[in-house]
Amino acid sequence: MVTTGQLSPATRTDLPAFGYETEDVTTGALGDLASEPGWRRPVLLDADLLILVSSGHGSAELDFRALPCRPGTLLRARPGQALRCRGPQLDATVVSWGTDALRGLDVDPDAVPAYRQLAGEDEDAVISEVTQLTVDADRHAGVPAAAALLRHQLAVLLLRLALLPGTQRPAPRTDTETFQRMRREVEHGYRHTRRVEDYAARIGCSVRTLTRACLAATGRSAKQVIDERVALQACRLLAATDEPIAGIGRELGFPEPTNFGRFFSREIGVSPGAFRAAREQPLPVRLVRPRPPADSAARPGSA
Repeated sequence: MVTTGQLSPATRTDLPAFGYETEDVTTGALGDLASEPGWRRPVLLDADLLILVSSGHGSAELDFRALPCRPGTLLRARPGQALRCRGPQLDATVVSWGTDALRGLDVDPDAVPAYRQLAGEDEDAVISEVTQLTVDADRHAGVPAAAALLRHQLAVLLLRLALLPGTQRPAPRTDTETFQRMRREVEHGYRHTRRVEDYAARIGCSVRTLTRACLAATGRSAKQVIDERVALQACRLLAATDEPIAGIGRELGFPEPTNFGRFFSREIGVSPGAFRAAREQPLPVRLVRPRPPADSAARPGSA
């Protein structure tokens, strides 16, 4: 369930390897995600996750934002995000699924809130469904016919979470649709270009339209949205891997280390080396962090 991202083979051995098929739905414990005891540093996820805290108190650091955790806390994490969980006896059930697990099912996993503190009947219902999914995944492990059961149980769970009060999305506006298209293009292309003109050409709109859409959706310009995505990826790789800083810079489109250092310092407020040195410190730390993508992490208490 964890990976080091697009890194060198030598670096890939730093974190544990998990066998995973694209259609699998699996369950496990929170500790299974850690690369080492104590979550000394974050890990990069390579599967979609739901994390339901069952005991203990602490925090989850999801893309460098600290989210308070206690029984009933629900986290929705995505592939590529950096995750670290800390707290006395903090434990949780983890439901993970591959890219094809929901194929053909009318469910949008992105409609699930990234952070939610469940309570009352909603908490009881979600706990019941997660528990049943866990029991069935264990009872029918290795049974091909059970795959459909687990896929549909996951779909029901995601639909229930998407229907929690306050989580329904408003009808999209044209600017919002343009921003979502840009966000998808940036996700595929941020390693290769940071030019707004390139993304406007791919989408088939003007730079002005793209900038207006980004301002309407996030309050930030198109250039800021692109640069923040690159900075976020740099933070993930610096915190969760041992890849050389210069190698991370090259991967993100900076052939010269000095250019990467200037970019990172401008976006984050500290040098890449200082950010890496602080990765073992629990949040909050005295660093300026990039804003996550629009759907990657809600603030504590948000619906």
